[in-house]
Amino acid sequence: MRISGKSFDIFIGDMLVHVDKATVEITDNSSVAKNRGVPNGRVLGDVEASGSMEMDAAAFGLISEVAKKAGSFRGMPTFDLLFHAEGTTESKQVEAFGCAFKIDSLLDVDANGSDKDVTKLAFDVTSPDFIKINGVPYLSESETKDLI
Repeated sequence: MRISGKSFDIFIGDMLVHVDKATVEITDNSSVAKNRGVPNGRVLGDVEASGSMEMDAAAFGLISEVAKKAGSFRGMPTFDLLFHAEGTTESKQVEAFGCAFKIDSLLDVDANGSDKDVTKLAFDVTSPDFIKINGVPYLSESETKDLI
């Protein structure tokens, strides 16, 4: 069996959370090095990662409890996120470290609609541990030395 969006278990810290949609995006500003306008190797650039999660009221309630304990949504600690899926012949695991949440879309009410309530949380990756894909770090050890 192949993996699909339904295959993923998503952990925010140690909480298993069911989300309707999740994304993780990496921006890598590495570029081609040139001599007299001719490609000659590459130059590593800065990196950043961010993403979002759309969740129903039950899942958002778990996040709200963490915010309540922290005293505010902006005061919440950062979280490590784990996205894991297993099929019979394939698997995928993405880890994002030190994620800071921001509420992106709090409320979208349609009195004539039959869709469930969904809250969208955006997040930025803030840790030098950055991202691991199937257990492999995106950044090399030399890039993060003296940071971790």
